[in-house]
Amino acid sequence: MDGTEDARTRVSAFLHRNVVLVTSAVLAVASMAIVPPSSDYIGYIDVRTLGILFCFMAVVAGMKECHLFGALAGRLLAGRRSLRMLSLILVMLPFFCSMLITNDVALITFVPFTILVLGMAGETRSILPVVVLQTLAANLGSMLLPFGNPQNLYIHSRYALDTGEFVLLLAPYVIIGGLILCAMCLLFGGREVHVDISRDRDVRNRGLLALMGLLFVLCVLSVLRVIPWEAVLLVTVAAIAVTRRSILKGVDYGLLLTFICLFVFTGNIAQLDVVREALEGMMSWDPMMTSLAMSQVISNVPAATLLSGFTGDWQGLLVGVDIGGFGTPIASMASMISLGFYARTEGADMKGYLALFTAANILMVVLLAAVYYLLRRRYLLRCTLSGIMRLGRSARGCLGCPTAMRQNGSLSWGQPTALRTASILSSTGAMPIQHVPRPRDAAMRRMFSVAAPMSSCHI
Repeated sequence: MDGTEDARTRVSAFLHRNVVLVTSAVLAVASMAIVPPSSDYIGYIDVRTLGILFCFMAVVAGMKECHLFGALAGRLLAGRRSLRMLSLILVMLPFFCSMLITNDVALITFVPFTILVLGMAGETRSILPVVVLQTLAANLGSMLLPFGNPQNLYIHSRYALDTGEFVLLLAPYVIIGGLILCAMCLLFGGREVHVDISRDRDVRNRGLLALMGLLFVLCVLSVLRVIPWEAVLLVTVAAIAVTRRSILKGVDYGLLLTFICLFVFTGNIAQLDVVREALEGMMSWDPMMTSLAMSQVISNVPAATLLSGFTGDWQGLLVGVDIGGFGTPIASMASMISLGFYARTEGADMKGYLALFTAANILMVVLLAAVYYLLRRRYLLRCTLSGIMRLGRSARGCLGCPTAMRQNGSLSWGQPTALRTASILSSTGAMPIQHVPRPRDAAMRRMFSVAAPMSSCHI
């Protein structure tokens, strides 16, 4: 009987720790019943994303073993300072570190450290709000770079994106969100607190740390497509296997399996006409809002892999799943990590935590979604004005060279302008693309092509 209870406890603990993996595995198996396994399954798997993700996780595990992040936090926090400044440092640590080591690793590293530090300072009441803000900070900071979180890495690889364009798209959200976090930290009291961290303030094994730093640079270069990812994978595995094989145990293989299951599920779902048409319709309506809403239910990583097959609007998808990491606790698995750490603290107020977590996340979703739609309106206005200017220039060009327009007697002076105007309206969303008049002969097609590129404008 005791053995049965122990087995149930272990299974329950496994399901609790790996809820996304279990869910994705169930979905993958269910989809196999609809679309039987075949050689097409091999094409579902994005091997590049899996390889690069493995390399980053292995390198970060090596850095943790060198006590890099604990030493950094210890040096920043030791001494006397106001509770407001202490909270700001604790929140900004995962904000900036998540840009490089992913939001999951940032929270695994700094949330337990925060609970320990605030307990030592006698500020146990501040643990709840600081952990909530750290969760927001990690999800927010990880948005900036392609390797900040798994969904970013997947979308960057899936659409073969330019890294500069990727960063410029997300920078406004990270900057504005960072300022909001700083403003929230100002709400903490100004009383002085003392943190005594006399030990564990030094990095261990500097030689290994230097190797991990070099491997990290190689990982970044593979994301930028400067170095083949296959070469980086081989070098990373070989270097770690030779120097310290135990580091490979720190890799989150559950996340890799989750991705494989999601690739199988989304690949099979894409074969179903009814589902494909429904998702394509939702994504054509509003990719950002669809991605955000889907993330609240199935988490943002599954949402990214599921929806990427039904849209070419990577901007809307990327912003949607990144903002979608805020909201419900399951919207981002990083949020579940913080929740688990806090639940194990002595005297944890779970109702208070969930209430504050929900309020702060809703605030962040509303503000960042508002930023998206404001930027979208400005972009569409700029597209429209640019299109009108191009329309004027091309119209003047036609007036100066009427030969082409007189090749067909039915072609009037007003038709090219109407075509171009329709194209402008289509590119800005004011006229659906299917309502744009189609040119009827070669001369009109040539003139229509002047304005047609504007219909490819994206947000």
